[in-house]
Amino acid sequence: MMKINDLSRRNFLNLVGVAGGSTAIYQTSLAMGVMSETGKPAKLDLKQVKGEKKSVLVLGAGISGLSVAYELERVGYQVTVLEASKRIGGRNLTLRHGDEIDELGQKQICEFDDDPKMYFNAGPARIPGHHRRVLQYCKMLKVPLQIKTNFSRPAYTHEADHFGGEPIRVSRYIADARGFLSELLHKAVDKNIFDESLSPEEIEKLRDFVKNYGDLKADGTYQGTIRGGIKSGGMVTPSASHEPIELRALLDSNFWRSGLVSSENPDWGDPLMEISGGMDGIVKAFVEAIRSEIVTNAQVQSIRNTTEGVAVEYHHGGKRKQLKADWCFNSIPSHFLPSIPNNFADDYIAGLSAMSRGNFFKLGFQMKSRFWEDEGIYGGITRTSQRINQIWYPSADIHSEKGVVLGAYAFYGQSGFFEKMTPAERLKFAADCGEVVHPGYKDQIEAGVSVPWGRMNHMMGCGVRWSDEVRAKYWDRLRLPEGRHYMMGDQISYHSSWQEGALASAEFAMQDMDKRVRAADAAIAEAK
Repeated sequence: MMKINDLSRRNFLNLVGVAGGSTAIYQTSLAMGVMSETGKPAKLDLKQVKGEKKSVLVLGAGISGLSVAYELERVGYQVTVLEASKRIGGRNLTLRHGDEIDELGQKQICEFDDDPKMYFNAGPARIPGHHRRVLQYCKMLKVPLQIKTNFSRPAYTHEADHFGGEPIRVSRYIADARGFLSELLHKAVDKNIFDESLSPEEIEKLRDFVKNYGDLKADGTYQGTIRGGIKSGGMVTPSASHEPIELRALLDSNFWRSGLVSSENPDWGDPLMEISGGMDGIVKAFVEAIRSEIVTNAQVQSIRNTTEGVAVEYHHGGKRKQLKADWCFNSIPSHFLPSIPNNFADDYIAGLSAMSRGNFFKLGFQMKSRFWEDEGIYGGITRTSQRINQIWYPSADIHSEKGVVLGAYAFYGQSGFFEKMTPAERLKFAADCGEVVHPGYKDQIEAGVSVPWGRMNHMMGCGVRWSDEVRAKYWDRLRLPEGRHYMMGDQISYHSSWQEGALASAEFAMQDMDKRVRAADAAIAEAK
């Protein structure tokens, strides 16, 4: 018999998740010290410096850079933002009619309808309910939010080598998995396996619990359930459930590894939100609120700490220019920094060089009809063993004429497959894959667009991958400043690839700078 102390932490958390949902697993993880809580965003009590002519340079107009410009401008700093690309927002990218995709060597123009409902979030696409910094700024800046369905039981799981190659509803997999596991547990109860650890009353409660959890028959066997969807009837005739999928088939598949408990991850479980009209709504709100200059097409040429602060040279409008400031906040992708001339310490550059860069690939299709709703799918994700990996269905604008689906989402090592293709080849490949899940899929496609983040200009990747060894060696060094220069962004966080990580990093850097400013001012006052 497996005892509690035989369980790994991961297995235990999976059990907690299955039984108690995302809230249970999140709280249990915190208690076990497996993950750290993002916590409430700090109330930034930054020192007012109005009239003191203190200046800040922000490198990169992504979400972290915009938050720094917004916050420091409010307390009186003179702020200038330099952005290398022609677009503000960094990896927060929402594509609409006429937008150009800035992929190196390959030009794409988004050919979606000129309709505010036709957009594709090629970067951030969901906001977990515990990402409180993002949510706080949405509230402060009056950015409208809506609920996003991320995990949908009517969606499909599809594996080419399992279930006859046919997609099956997620609800069937979950219901049958729970049913058979509950039957096995019920048999274990009948064999008195738990007699030493549970009282007779508790054993009876466990037996009832297992029956209810798996929808077992009175004899403790699992013979199918309408929880997996109704095969027929249910209105004017009795409901008929599907025949159960064999336990061996369920175990042989990969869904229990890749998708079964995905909704129990605090970043992917309820509640999830998205910004109404496109995730770049928060970028637009920041830009509207910021009075400071944001210079686009500004290519940084050098960064140097000086005795007075930081000096940055950049190329803009065909000229090489220089700006000096008291402080510098830098969200340039870490793998670019070693090649930019600087006077940083060797160990600082070594840390930046040691981080590996992740790659993601996303592809969106405008569909002529919302055919997935005819299949009972109103948001959520279908997972497939094909290289497209996932298909996302929109939660908003239900019963509209058209809709945009995410037709491929490849990450980590998978994205390289699509990076080698032309845009037209990517669209054809993804369309063929979608046809396997939804017959008639290809006929529904009106336009498509793809974003390989490993080939995007000024990005060349996204989502830093920290190894345990690299983090142990360099994390503290990179989180703290090099002179008056701070690295920030999701790359300098424990929550890489998320806007919340980027904002938390910016928050930490601003607080650290503020402590130094207050200490310096206090020393000057004491010397007088």
